[in-house]
Amino acid sequence: MKRAYNFCAGPAAIPEPVLRKAKDELLNWGESGTSIMEMSHRSAEFQQIASNAEQDLRDLMHIPDNYKVLFLQGGASSQFAVIPMNLLRGKKTADYVRTGIWSHKAVEQAKQYCDVNVAADSLDNGYIYIP
Repeated sequence: MKRAYNFCAGPAAIPEPVLRKAKDELLNWGESGTSIMEMSHRSAEFQQIASNAEQDLRDLMHIPDNYKVLFLQGGASSQFAVIPMNLLRGKKTADYVRTGIWSHKAVEQAKQYCDVNVAADSLDNGYIYIP
């Protein structure tokens, strides 16, 4: 089978050995008799998986013990809400530069949390330049 390369934002190509290991463990995670996708998030097996993932992340990114690690769903688009919620700190207005579809989505999401001032915008010409 010829493998395709994905250069898109978001999901990326996964090395074949990783995919083969995932395939092997899909039906029976660690001899637990169940798939990880069927496993309770409260089970000892899953708690160990989560603990190992957190420690691996801490080691990789040098995250100190006095910081919390949160695993959240939502992908990049969820950050369009998280950013104003965390950065406004009581302010009522935020400035945005709108230069494409992703920043357009960020502007629309931010409007739910504050007044948005679009400080620079290239919508008028189909986002083909940066003002």
